[in-house]
Amino acid sequence: EHLLPRLFGFEILMAPYAVAHMKLGLELHDSGYDVGNDERLRVYLTNTLEEAHAHTNLPMFASFLAEEARAAADVKVEAPVMVVLGNPPYSGHSANKGRWIEDLMAEYKRSPELRKPAQAKWLSDDYVKFIRFAQWRIAATGYGVLAFVTNHGYLDNPTFLDMRASLMRSFDTLYLLDLHGNSKKKEKAPDGGKDENVFDIQQGVAIGLFVRRERAEGVSTVPCRVHHADLYGLRGHKYSWLAEHDVTSTPWVDVTPAAPARLFVPQDEAVRAEYERAWSLPAIFAPNGDPAPGIVTTHDDFAISWTPEEAAAKVERLLATSTEDEARELFTLCSQSQWNYARAKQELADGAWRERIVPILYRPFDVRWTVWNSNVAVHRRERASNQMLQLTNLALCTSRAIEISRGWEHAFCSSMPIQHHTVSIKEVNYLFPLWLYPSEVPGLLDTPSDEKRPNFAPDFLADVTAKLGHASAPEAILAYIYAVLYAPSYRTRYAEFLKRDFPRVPLTADRVLFDHLAALGAELVALHTMQRTLPHLTRYPVAGSNVVDKVRYAEPSGAAGGRVYVNAEQYFDGVPPAVWESHIGGYRVAEKWLKDRKGHALSYDDLTHYQNVIAALARTLKLQAAIDAAIAEAIGWPLA
Repeated sequence: EHLLPRLFGFEILMAPYAVAHMKLGLELHDSGYDVGNDERLRVYLTNTLEEAHAHTNLPMFASFLAEEARAAADVKVEAPVMVVLGNPPYSGHSANKGRWIEDLMAEYKRSPELRKPAQAKWLSDDYVKFIRFAQWRIAATGYGVLAFVTNHGYLDNPTFLDMRASLMRSFDTLYLLDLHGNSKKKEKAPDGGKDENVFDIQQGVAIGLFVRRERAEGVSTVPCRVHHADLYGLRGHKYSWLAEHDVTSTPWVDVTPAAPARLFVPQDEAVRAEYERAWSLPAIFAPNGDPAPGIVTTHDDFAISWTPEEAAAKVERLLATSTEDEARELFTLCSQSQWNYARAKQELADGAWRERIVPILYRPFDVRWTVWNSNVAVHRRERASNQMLQLTNLALCTSRAIEISRGWEHAFCSSMPIQHHTVSIKEVNYLFPLWLYPSEVPGLLDTPSDEKRPNFAPDFLADVTAKLGHASAPEAILAYIYAVLYAPSYRTRYAEFLKRDFPRVPLTADRVLFDHLAALGAELVALHTMQRTLPHLTRYPVAGSNVVDKVRYAEPSGAAGGRVYVNAEQYFDGVPPAVWESHIGGYRVAEKWLKDRKGHALSYDDLTHYQNVIAALARTLKLQAAIDAAIAEAIGWPLA
């Protein structure tokens, strides 16, 4: 009599709605209570994320469905709900885009960087909208508990900074148990053991218990307390641990989320403060506006080619087609509205595109070709990418955050436009050009321009000058930045922070150290852009077809390097294990370059290029060690 009037459930699908009634009815019957004819279970067929007085999306073909919608609306608005619990759906591509829930979601998008749809993408996930709904509902009551099992991304993803701030305003205490198990990030237990998900999904999971106490005037004067705990290991272990523990017996760690990110995870506060004093890349390269990602062709099969000749031939084949169906049989073409077959044929017919075939850095050390036209490479991100068409420019390429558990290794240099996954297997890449050319110059590939200015913020340049006592050349500053980003000790010391936002670069006041790092960084830049090549470490001793079939690495038996096989008989000899294991952005570079050419016969230039790559990777490892040694000898961390 007391429970049923206070228990409400919302379900959008008919089958689980019916099963919920059946199972709850059986549970009540087994406990000795029979639901009377004039009673009902208050589980309603409705969409939680629709406005309270709106109809559901279901056709109102029966009076009981209309009554369900009305009754659910009353619960959403009138019932004094004090507990909201569940395991809401996770869906990055949410279909719940109604005005009511989107207006509520504005609370999580207050910061200027989140007002752009692309920047706030992950805030559109259904689980985030359910948290916002529950938060709103408990606030309407004035007190209560939100208890959800959800995706764990909101704990530390930089996109969720306003969501975390809002939750801290709404609730008095947050208990956050991160169950991990994120196979996308390849998470492992702290001891290096296997970490499994509690569900059969890829996304890591967290339990969140959010407590709001009754407030005299609706506003709490006591800061929100945030408690965090981790649970790693095999699924069975996690189930057992959860069965044996509750909130009072969980070994919570108190967290003090600091503005602006307000991360819900423990951090070394001293190191965090040290890191946040450093310059973020977007602040360093401020004159070019917000960071711009690499290009998205929407159909690499058509837009990306091995040679300029192949790029031209693809466009010619498209122009020769009579129908869109015929074109789609030739290529995997974009199926979204941003590309149109008829428009592409019409605008490409004048042949001007033939002068716009340009190289693009597709993957580390992997140059391919595209046609610089929106009917081929659809999203060219021209504001930044056009600055790279002079081919005399340099750009730093990196990601905003990372998912993989290997650690941060997401930096590379390019002298040409990049694709949006050039330097990261999962995350979108961003381009930070060194030079800005006049707007009328970019794109004139055969007309190099000396009219350019460094793409550095004035206050950043002033800080560099103040610390060193003199102005430094833009190339030297970029080289210094690149050296710091490639320092193994930098990547280790700031590992937790590098996972969550654009890298920050500390400056040094030691002129000797700056010059030393700039020299090492300049060599890295030259190697990574192939402006400098080194004597080969490897041989390719066996003649044959040169067709890449199955790429594999054979460990060396002695001091010599191993063999990288391209097929059953042919191989590159003398590849050190450390070079084979070299990763950039999640790519094992020596393997990736070859695997992308499966089925292709390697030309003489290809064989030479691959050997140049192996030599560059080997030298990179030595330069990284030299960078760390220079820092340790001069100052150590933190740089100052």
